[in-house]
Amino acid sequence: MSILVDTGVFVSAADSDEPRHAEAAAVLADNRGRLFTTAAVVAETAWPLEDRLGPGAEARFLAMVLDEVRFVDLIRADYRRCIELIDRYADMGLGLVDASIVTVAERLGLTTIATLNQRDFRVVRPAHTDAFELVP
Repeated sequence: MSILVDTGVFVSAADSDEPRHAEAAAVLADNRGRLFTTAAVVAETAWPLEDRLGPGAEARFLAMVLDEVRFVDLIRADYRRCIELIDRYADMGLGLVDASIVTVAERLGLTTIATLNQRDFRVVRPAHTDAFELVP
């Protein structure tokens, strides 16, 4: 089973002061070789790591992504789907990063998302499955 990883899991796994650090770190460690993320998530994760923990933490995160995570760039059709999702869920403020997770999940047929953002991913209805399985 492959898992798409959202920003909060990466940030919490890297920052031992985060309340869900242990859970997030375990999800990443327990699923090596099965982790995917989007380029948008990589960019969104890098900034808080550098800001809170310094350039070394940012560099370690990027090295981990290169070694252990398959990151998926959005193609033109994905951006169109992101626009649809952002418009459809405008009332809840769904943004590009979360829309990219949904879009890539649909394209790759993935149903499990590692996220701390239960609200968005429980509300959004993907085209390829009834609902996402959310971990941790």
